Order: sequence, then structure tokens, then C-alpha cells
Amino acid sequence: MKLTKYEHACLVLEISGDKLIIDPGAFTMPLGDIGDVIAVVITHEHPDHWTPEQLGRILARNPDAKIYGPAGVKLAAADFEIIESHDGDSVEVGPFTLDFYGERHAVIHSSIPVIDNVGIMVNQTLFYPGDAFTIPPVPVDTLAVPAGAPWLKIAESMDYVTAVAPKRSFPTHEMVLSVIGKNMANDRIESMTRAGGGEFFALEPGESLDL
Repeated sequence: MKLTKYEHACLVLEISGDKLIIDPGAFTMPLGDIGDVIAVVITHEHPDHWTPEQLGRILARNPDAKIYGPAGVKLAAADFEIIESHDGDSVEVGPFTLDFYGERHAVIHSSIPVIDNVGIMVNQTLFYPGDAFTIPPVPVDTLAVPAGAPWLKIAESMDYVTAVAPKRSFPTHEMVLSVIGKNMANDRIESMTRAGGGEFFALEPGESLDL
């Protein structure tokens, strides 16, 4: 399985030509040129994780792609056919096995409502939590680690990596950071990953990793 990181929270996974897109949001460059997409996973409704424009571009080229997301996404994306996903669900779409874990977005502030958020495990290999620190009940080979957001501080990301103890990790959700901030976050995430015996990959948009 080939993983390609796009800007911010967007990932594209590929097996034998079939592609899965995760969280195509507003901080990601337009994705209208990606073909052979059989599924899209949206972890939650915030626009940095999905927009109608991004989803429309993907479906214009891949009209049969299935779209998965929690109840909040189904409500927000009412113009699209969303397959509702819940904690504990498991589905197969093409060569991808999708296991969903988690239910709620991390708290941003007491004045801001907490929305639905579901993390995604792909082929028992890659876990991406969305905007949460969900610890799946199974071992994690590769962890996509949130590196910068209004709802986190780097100590929480470090503790998250320690708790999950992945064999490999890479940063995501970092377009809100400066170059200096990204480098600082990468250093901290790498230190925790290595302390647990894992390997860290400082993937930049457009770079890939074979899982």
C-alpha cells in the first residue's frame, strides 16, 4: 500500500491502482486530477478536512466513489451521499479494509461545541485519528500524528505517540504552523516515536511512503 501525503490533513492511499482519499479539505490544493478513487473518508465536518468543492472535484472524475463519514458529516454534506460511520464499524471497499475508531472531536474551547469525529484504520496498518487523540484497541503499524491545531499542544501529541507506540509515524495537520513550528513539532514527534522503538518520517506534501 502506497501512502502519499497532501497538504494539511489529506492523505491518498493506493493499492494496485485503486485509491482512497482521506480528508480533502480547504487547506489542501484542488484534487480534481486524481483518478481511480473508489472511496473517500471524511473524519469530521470542519472545512479543513472537507469542502463541497473538493468533494465535487473528486466525484466529477470518480462518480462511483463511496464517501464515508460520521453523522455530523452526513448532515453537513447533505448534497452528497454519505455512508455514516461509527466507532467500531468495519467495511471493505475494493482492496481497502476500513476500521473506524472514536466518536468525538477533541475539545477546542468550552465555548465551542464538540462535534463528531471518527478515526480511520486502513488495512490494519495506517491509523489516522482526525482531530482527536483516539487510541485504537489494536496495534498500530503507522500513525499519522496531528502536529498543529487550535485544539492541541505539542506535549499532547508527544503523549499520544507514546501511548500508541507505533512502528512508524509521520506528521499531519500542520498547515497552521510556520516552517519553524513544523520543524519543532517534527523534532518532538520524532523523539517520542524513537523512544518507543519506532521510525519517524517527516513527510512533506507530495512525498510517499510504502506501507
